[in-house]
Amino acid sequence: MNRSDSPSSFLGKFLMLDIGAGTMDVLYYDASSSVHYKAVVRSPALTVAEKARATNTNLVVKGVEMGGGPISDVLTERARQARVIMSASAAATIHHDSERVEARGIEVVGDDLAERLAADPAFTALTLGDLEMDRIERIVHAFGVPFCFDAVGICAQDHGIPPHGVSHLDFRNHFFKDRLGETPFPQCLLFRRDEIPVHFNRLKSIARSAESLPAAEIYVMDSGMAAILGASLDARAKTKRRILVLDIATSHTVASTLDGGELAGFFEYHTRDIALGRLEALLIDLANGELDHDRIIREGGHGAYIRKAVGFDNLEIIVATGPKRSLVERSTFSIHPGAPLGDNMMTGTGGLLEAIRQRRGLEPIAGW
Repeated sequence: MNRSDSPSSFLGKFLMLDIGAGTMDVLYYDASSSVHYKAVVRSPALTVAEKARATNTNLVVKGVEMGGGPISDVLTERARQARVIMSASAAATIHHDSERVEARGIEVVGDDLAERLAADPAFTALTLGDLEMDRIERIVHAFGVPFCFDAVGICAQDHGIPPHGVSHLDFRNHFFKDRLGETPFPQCLLFRRDEIPVHFNRLKSIARSAESLPAAEIYVMDSGMAAILGASLDARAKTKRRILVLDIATSHTVASTLDGGELAGFFEYHTRDIALGRLEALLIDLANGELDHDRIIREGGHGAYIRKAVGFDNLEIIVATGPKRSLVERSTFSIHPGAPLGDNMMTGTGGLLEAIRQRRGLEPIAGW
């Protein structure tokens, strides 16, 4: 069921999920009472990889594209010891080019054949997907609230499916640049389930899976943009105009400068590849408008985008969030440990909730 975008028709209960490489962060919010509950649990990437690792037989893998680091490693290792067959839809978890998947020793077959093989006793069946419905329901019931929602928001990172000859990092960055050039706010990367660009296959897979949730509306969002918006909701950051937010997550680090809520620029890096000294230099270059996307890619980063220079000396606050933010504890900069909704780990979910609130034209969330 889809409701109109009029705020009068949209009140009530929200479930936000931030699906990362290490954790899945869960936020339940009731707009009628301002009550919220939250949890941080192991990510689906880890729990699904654990299921695969626990088997010692031939595997047939079905399902859809999901966050793939740990599961890709496990399936590649298993393929050296036994048969691993993946459906075309599930194989996108490893790579969108099936030949690249098969180069790992994994057989790729049609989805229908994978379904039939799942019933074959010669195989153990494994289903991929970022939404483990039974697990989500147990978490919500543990909050002591009904398992039904006016809106569900889910954020994850999706590199997209680029045209032939274009790298997925360039493709993703160019899409963000075009989108933010038109509407320079991180919430412009929020999509209702019927609005998701076709090339964002992971987000589309998440939205299709989420259709089985008891929710009136489903939204998805890039996790980096959700984190940027969420970090800006920190109580101290909200009182400032020119801010720099830094989310250091398990797998990816994203930083952005904001000027009166407008996104001035951002960069993304693999967290494992960035040391404190390099990070500090990047923050200065980001604020001064001196980052170059191609240079960041050559260094092994995910890319950068500059709309305008804010000026490092003009920053009023630097806010750091994320499970790996201890990286900046020894920084020579004055960095404030952010806590949107009073919790460092609710950066992505808080950004999701704020993006949906703005989309629906609802009143500001109490206490923020």
